[in-house]
Amino acid sequence: MRAFLKKEWLEWSRTGRFLVLLLVFTVFGIMNPALAKLTPWLVEIMSESLTDMGLVASEVTVDAMDSWVQFYKNIPMALIIFVLVCSGSFTGEYEKGTFIPVVTKGLSRRKILAAKALLLYGMWTVMYGLCFGITYGYNEYFWDNSIAGHLFAAAACTWLFGVWVIGLLICFSAFAKSSSQVLLGTGGVAMGVYLLGMFPKLASFLPAKLMKGLELLQRVGGPEDFYASMAAAGVMVLLCMGLAALGFDRRQL
Repeated sequence: MRAFLKKEWLEWSRTGRFLVLLLVFTVFGIMNPALAKLTPWLVEIMSESLTDMGLVASEVTVDAMDSWVQFYKNIPMALIIFVLVCSGSFTGEYEKGTFIPVVTKGLSRRKILAAKALLLYGMWTVMYGLCFGITYGYNEYFWDNSIAGHLFAAAACTWLFGVWVIGLLICFSAFAKSSSQVLLGTGGVAMGVYLLGMFPKLASFLPAKLMKGLELLQRVGGPEDFYASMAAAGVMVLLCMGLAALGFDRRQL
């Protein structure tokens, strides 16, 4: 399994997936505080035009909360890019037939699946941590992060949502024939859960609630309000991995 993990890492490096994600998450991490920092300057520029129209723009002050608002607006886009980049992790190997020699050499399908999943979850954790760390560092330098409530609990909720989405991706990858089918299945389930989350009685028990971490920062609620959705996401990830194992075991490589 260690050799297969090394092979996977080399594949990530050679195909440029690692560098693409590194660049994307770094840019988002820098962009969050940058947009907040530039807001007063942009308003000042616009105020001249507003004055000509007879309107007066009030002075704008920004703090760490404005940067964190940008973080939670941008991280869904970063997650979508992550899914797009990784959607062919399994299907690309099906098409090339590269799983066959690995299996014939004695490596079990479960270990192959585990290695693939470990790298995907690990990459999401590293990239998400990078984006969060950059934003946190800049916010601490320019402002004060203490203005945000339950900062790390909110970050954990969003990270877990990403883990859930990647679980869906792995599950559909075990059955799908192409990356487009993986994207369709993953996106379809995620959208369905999001729509179900619009019903108040269901919202607290669905993973979609985990994307409302901004409520924790604004102290609208506490971490205990997210326990049910965190548990639901954890159970669904385990189910996804179980289904993926069954599907991958029976799949014709």
